Amino acid sequence: MEAFTSDSTEIIVLAAAGGLFLIQIIYYLCLYNRIHARSRAVKQGDTHFTQELPPISVIICVCEESENLRRNLSAVLEQDYPKFEVIVINDDDTDKSEDYLTILEEKYPHLYHSFVPESSRYISRKKLAVMLGIKASKYDWMVFTNADCMPQSNQWLRLMARNFTPRTQVVLGYSGYERGKGWLHKRAAFDNLFTSMRYLGFALAGSPYMGIGRNLAYRKELFYQQKGFSAHLNLQRGDDDLFINHVATPENTRVETDAKAIVRMPPLLRAKDWEEEKIGYASTARLYHGMQRRLAGFETLSRLAFHATWTAAMIIGILHFHWLAAGVAFLLFLLRFTMQAVIVNKTACDLEEQRSYYFTLPVFDLLQPIQSLRWKWYCLFRKKSGFLRK
Repeated sequence: MEAFTSDSTEIIVLAAAGGLFLIQIIYYLCLYNRIHARSRAVKQGDTHFTQELPPISVIICVCEESENLRRNLSAVLEQDYPKFEVIVINDDDTDKSEDYLTILEEKYPHLYHSFVPESSRYISRKKLAVMLGIKASKYDWMVFTNADCMPQSNQWLRLMARNFTPRTQVVLGYSGYERGKGWLHKRAAFDNLFTSMRYLGFALAGSPYMGIGRNLAYRKELFYQQKGFSAHLNLQRGDDDLFINHVATPENTRVETDAKAIVRMPPLLRAKDWEEEKIGYASTARLYHGMQRRLAGFETLSRLAFHATWTAAMIIGILHFHWLAAGVAFLLFLLRFTMQAVIVNKTACDLEEQRSYYFTLPVFDLLQPIQSLRWKWYCLFRKKSGFLRK
């Protein structure tokens, strides 16, 4: 009968694991399942969209990206949309992007391009490029993406525009990676998926707090009402996530996650590029308004604590030959893993990620918060001047 008994320590640790398990259940069902729930609602016709297709200005900022322009720009220019323009702001001419854009403008009359003056100093060149694109745009609705992003269909703009209701001022879209190989790429792809499940989940729950400029739309009127990037003009980053954090509200923000409205980046090849991007977002995240960042941090803390408590309870149970306690601890892990695998993989399927997460899921589940902590530590020890305008 000793195998079915437990001491007070085991009971306390199991109770803690059980409480943390319930917290994790709430997060996954109420937050991380939002994208899948929305996809199901759209298929069932339970989501309202507008039928109007207002003119759109697509703005792309580039820097030494002639190869990306040759690879992806035609897919943007050939969107099935009644009236739109594409504005490319070039931040460097050393790779002959200017020549290619000039040639392309002869074929596509709705393509325009300009450049960031070489003499520009003491302001983020990316923010300056965005502001130049906005100033040059003809239309109120602006859609932003990057030169390395390929729309997954010619319906991208139509699907983003179906969210342009009279009350809407911000539309958040999903951006992912193309399928690739290697451990680095798998880590980055999962991190991107999970991060999107988090910030898009909050937006779908009525608490938007950030956006990513690879697939993002907002009104020019909103940009000018908020005085552009003036609230954080001293920062090198923040032209997408921090700006959206300041302007997005439950009433003015919508999310588009249809698979045909996704833009994809090429597979990740260099760890340094990914690290710099993540460090950049970590440097602006500390300035976010609202409780969402703290709620996300609490989920991460409860996740790590859950893994610590169920593992400790199982080990203690095994050492004391209390197999019931050990079995209950493992059952908690198994139930959470099953729920997590179902939600993550259904979301990945909805987003046509072409990758499933089963055997790697427990590894990434622990690795993802460790990576996030690493980016934050980098921010603490890097000189503040590295995040300021130059």
